[in-house]
Amino acid sequence: MKFKKTKTAALALATLLTVGSFSGCALVTNNLKKDLEQVVATVDLTKSEEYVALKDIITPSDVLKRDLVASYASVGETYVNSYGMEPKDVYEMLKNQLVNRQIYIQYAQAYFLEHDEDKTEAEWRSYISAADESEKSIAAIGYFLDEDERNVAEYAVKTSLNSTLDSQELSYIETEEDEHDHDTARTTPTGINTASEDYYDPAYQIYTGFNHASDCGSYEAQDGSTPSTRMKAYKTLLSNLNYYGLVSRGENTSDITKLDYYNNERKSQYETQLINKLGEVFEEEAKQKITKEWMENKFETTLKSQQEQFGTADASALESALDGVSDSSFVFFAPENYGFVINILLPFSAQQAQDLEDVGSDYGEKKGNKFVQRAALLEGITATDLRNTWFTGHDDYSYEVTEGAYTAGDTNRKYLFFEDSMTKTEDKDGEPAQFEKIPNYLGKYTYNGRVYSEKDDDGDTKYTFQPNKITIEGFLDEMKGYLKYMDLTVENETRPFGEEEYYHRDRSAYYNADGTVNYSSFLYYKANIAELKNYNVNNIFRAGSVENNALAVINELSFAYNTDTGGLNSYLGYAVSPNNTDFVKEFEYAAQEAVRGGAGTITVAPSDYGWHIMYCTFSYTGNTQPYRFNWDEIEEEGTFSNLYYEALTAENFSSYSSEIQTTVLNTYNSDTCVTVFEDRYKDLYEV
Repeated sequence: MKFKKTKTAALALATLLTVGSFSGCALVTNNLKKDLEQVVATVDLTKSEEYVALKDIITPSDVLKRDLVASYASVGETYVNSYGMEPKDVYEMLKNQLVNRQIYIQYAQAYFLEHDEDKTEAEWRSYISAADESEKSIAAIGYFLDEDERNVAEYAVKTSLNSTLDSQELSYIETEEDEHDHDTARTTPTGINTASEDYYDPAYQIYTGFNHASDCGSYEAQDGSTPSTRMKAYKTLLSNLNYYGLVSRGENTSDITKLDYYNNERKSQYETQLINKLGEVFEEEAKQKITKEWMENKFETTLKSQQEQFGTADASALESALDGVSDSSFVFFAPENYGFVINILLPFSAQQAQDLEDVGSDYGEKKGNKFVQRAALLEGITATDLRNTWFTGHDDYSYEVTEGAYTAGDTNRKYLFFEDSMTKTEDKDGEPAQFEKIPNYLGKYTYNGRVYSEKDDDGDTKYTFQPNKITIEGFLDEMKGYLKYMDLTVENETRPFGEEEYYHRDRSAYYNADGTVNYSSFLYYKANIAELKNYNVNNIFRAGSVENNALAVINELSFAYNTDTGGLNSYLGYAVSPNNTDFVKEFEYAAQEAVRGGAGTITVAPSDYGWHIMYCTFSYTGNTQPYRFNWDEIEEEGTFSNLYYEALTAENFSSYSSEIQTTVLNTYNSDTCVTVFEDRYKDLYEV
């Protein structure tokens, strides 16, 4: 079992709330409330001989029936319907999870009392006695946390509840809006608006509609939010909490922080912080077992194994491994001309695609090829920036800039995206950054077109767009301009058949003497990035390196223009083999040509889908074992050595912590420390 931010009873409601389940339920009856408040299990590690001396500090923990009911409501049906489990077995599994969490929390308290010399029984008693009566159970956990960890816990419960309310409010906002068509939302980069784990905002508050969003610190209300829609969302939350007996009659529900439920959530977050803190201790212990010598031996052993496995004539194992490459799964060796490409597809318009489908084959070509006809249509392809949906909807990611962005010299281009992830990612005055940086995404490429905005009667911003239409040459100009903006130079540009001639060749230009298709004849453009001549794959994910800057430029352009959405948010792009593939043949040739040219090579070729711009992110061409492990770089974020070290550390930590957790649970999940009252909850599945 993993103890990572386990969602206990009340927060398990979040899934229900987003779909409005149980909304509008009548007030819970007293009998039902008493039933849900029954204790179905009690955990007390101080009944063991090992911890009996701590019985005055570590208090027993109760698992309530409502915890079990709420957990089942959140995930139970999935296990029943998707995995074929019986309801009884699901309830037993969830009960065990809730029990195991409490075992581990008590174990964490005992661990720090034994291993942290600053934690004493006398100090604990002093800390608890200073707390208000309603705060004592939280203080019992908070004693083991430092001030920052307690602040993170307080911040976490508020952000979690705001997120739940946001999800519910969205349904009311959509109901109250006028009906109109929406464009399909454009895929966003992985990692946008990712909050830093250590960040907290002391001024942050929960927005319920009874207060003002402007008084809630860094919380940002959704586009279209009004006090009315927020209050509706909050009342739905209260209705659901009431259903589970989590709100008592007579409580002041206008202030969520005054509810007993809120304190239960705070305690849950404090417990999560304590579990995480113990995890950090074990992670550090696991790291101590990973030495320079061990890492170097591991790398060399893996490299040798891959050389033996992937150097054979059977390419299937290698190709499968390449498809699975990630920042925790590496291929250290491959024969020549294997690699990866990002594909940016500028498509035929719907009319052009239909025209291509309607025309006959070239001059009666027996195989049905339409290369001549397609070339004529390719000349008319125009692309536009597809990020307009990043302005609209309930997530307006846009922000206006006056400097520090690429505009191609067009003063009308002044919008970028993901301001939080661009401008709030640096530590300040010793305090952690609010957000993590988006990996492999520069965020400096402005929306290519004019944007008009105005406020409607409700004060909401409405946008209209006039995107600039660009041909394939226009795209190449944008690409070269953005690369130059990042001090990267495109060189060795070739257009084998000329810019104009390419579109007006006759049928024979596309065939070899033996009548087979000459796929090299489709290549429109080829070039490479000068600064990547000495390309070092060990730096490809190190922010600020030439390798990463080039990748980030192409990646951002892909989000702006690419209609091959399957290629967005890929690790290195499509894995490319020098062998026959399942790719469309024109695509296959252009991708293989890019890989043959090495990392930083750019090729352009068409298919029946439109123009494909290929960028080789990494190639084994010229160096079949390009990775090098360097112990001195394990702390340099983004380097291969850092990623490899972190991957092995995580693997070692997972194994190490699992062993500890298994030992703890096997030792203390016993009749001595755990009392289960099955008769109090068996009615839930005996229906």
